[in-house]
Amino acid sequence: MARKIEIGVLFSRSGPYRLMGEASRSGVLKGVAQVNEHNRFDLSFHPVERDPAGDVDAYAPLSEDILSTSGARHIIGCTTSWSRKEVIPTLERLNGALWYPVPYEGFEASDRIVYTHACPNQHLLPLLDHAFRSHGKRGYLTGSNYIWGWEMNRLAREVTVSAGGEILGERYLPLGSTDVSRIVAEIAALRPDFVLNQLIGPSQYEFIAAMSQLRRRDPHFASPRCPILSCNLTECELPVMGASADGIVAAGPWFQGMPALLAGQEQKQDFGSSFEAAAFASVIMLAELLTHRPGAEKLPLAQLLALPVARKLGISARTHHTRLPIAIARVENGGFNVLNILEPIEGDPYLTAGPDVPRPVLRVVT
Repeated sequence: MARKIEIGVLFSRSGPYRLMGEASRSGVLKGVAQVNEHNRFDLSFHPVERDPAGDVDAYAPLSEDILSTSGARHIIGCTTSWSRKEVIPTLERLNGALWYPVPYEGFEASDRIVYTHACPNQHLLPLLDHAFRSHGKRGYLTGSNYIWGWEMNRLAREVTVSAGGEILGERYLPLGSTDVSRIVAEIAALRPDFVLNQLIGPSQYEFIAAMSQLRRRDPHFASPRCPILSCNLTECELPVMGASADGIVAAGPWFQGMPALLAGQEQKQDFGSSFEAAAFASVIMLAELLTHRPGAEKLPLAQLLALPVARKLGISARTHHTRLPIAIARVENGGFNVLNILEPIEGDPYLTAGPDVPRPVLRVVT
């Protein structure tokens, strides 16, 4: 008989980023269904769900609840980097592991986390390279006022300046704020070659709508000139933005119509976004690591990722990041048109692999 293994599921189904949370949760449930139906696995997964409802202060106690009141040692969850960092102390204290299926800003490699979506060398750097070649090197940066926006824009500034470009302006909004008028007015006055958008949730939706109005009244911003660039926009948020999203250029490991994220895996599911695809892949990878290994669900994550099957799945035992393809796509008529697909590369969270990656500048301060 199949071993029953409980796994935690920790995504917000309400709140400012519920669309992303719902997409990730859908991927987890599809993955669980496939594992439980497939006779090559000697196990069955049973989700233990909790909904933080977009409240960052709820993630740590809910992750503790999962690990303390169930047999789950592995949790698939969190959307924002803020929430991911909130649960790390709980994972360390209660011997848990997190599978994080959402793009993030890099510069982290926790021994308690597997990062199954893209980090900057898999989204931001290829996206900026595309923008520099296709549109120019004068950029404007905006983002939500938390770690994702700060770190992504810090890196974008370093990359742009190192490439001989210029950052004309940089503005942030509190999470959930829709007061975008000042940002749009500044963009209209500065007339950059591209706008890098790191806003999330309602802030992003209002900003995209306002920029669409700017495109209609000012020829400088008419598509394909001065595109809005995104590293985290997927199909799951396009319906709420409608036609105003047309022309956005995004980077990610998967868009609709692309092959499955896991090499060699038959893709039987019709995913709605890379959030869903990465969450699904997280479940399948965990099943591959645990199958025919009784008790493996209780092993430290480092021991699991040292298994040969982990490397075959594209998970680095050194960084806990995954090997992913890179795609550049533009929103057209409510969907993504893939412009270019690059070969899969390993996640490099500290940007150590390439000679063209800017290094931090150290200064003596007296």
